[in-house]
Amino acid sequence: MSSPAQSSLAQRRERTAERRFPGFSQQAISFLRGLERNNRREWFQPRKPIYEEHIRTPLEQLVNAINAELAEFAPRYVTPVKKAMFRIYRDTRFSKDKRPYKTHIAATFYLQNLAKSAGPCFYFHFTSKELLIFAGVYMPEREELLGIRNLLAERHQDFRELVRARTLRNAMGELQGEQLSRVPKGFAKDHPAEDLLRRRQWFVESILDGGIVSSGRILPEIVSRFRAATPMLEFLNQPFVKQNRPRKLPFMAF
Repeated sequence: MSSPAQSSLAQRRERTAERRFPGFSQQAISFLRGLERNNRREWFQPRKPIYEEHIRTPLEQLVNAINAELAEFAPRYVTPVKKAMFRIYRDTRFSKDKRPYKTHIAATFYLQNLAKSAGPCFYFHFTSKELLIFAGVYMPEREELLGIRNLLAERHQDFRELVRARTLRNAMGELQGEQLSRVPKGFAKDHPAEDLLRRRQWFVESILDGGIVSSGRILPEIVSRFRAATPMLEFLNQPFVKQNRPRKLPFMAF
């Protein structure tokens, strides 16, 4: 339970955050609603200036504002704007769905020195109807999957304490993710962490009403949830932190 001083500090942070980013305009929401109904190039191209002014530019400002907050409590996840933001254009080369544009606007914040598609991360996206805030790992590659499972096999009790923390559960709910029907090969069937090892994903997420997107609440809502999920994310990223330590050269002291 937080003390009065902690509650007061949190409220001041939220008020400051609201002033730093006032939210997306109603034109941005109207644009996304229109795009959902008219997902084709002929509709988008004449309205591209609206996208640039009311969505892309404010999104850059929002990412910068989030980075400023991350610098205080999770500095290793500060991500350059161009790397954090997802393009609105869909890659349709190998998809039956040939709609050219995404109808959600997204950004992600990864551990420094990792690729955009690698490792546990912070993420958010919004549509005209909702704001989704995410932390964890969603589509790990084979080596990443094994690294996380090995970590959980050794330190499952530590991880359970993190995901059971009241602060995280109040902000983001329960641990989520797809699970296998059996314990993966290489781990004992009766391992005490079998429920965690069967997972292919480990994440928490919160879905909020879309009205927040066009208000000053969007920044503090994202940041407060990222802050609550930081201990869990730092835990899951431990295998990748070790992999990215500078290689010692012969002339370096041990």
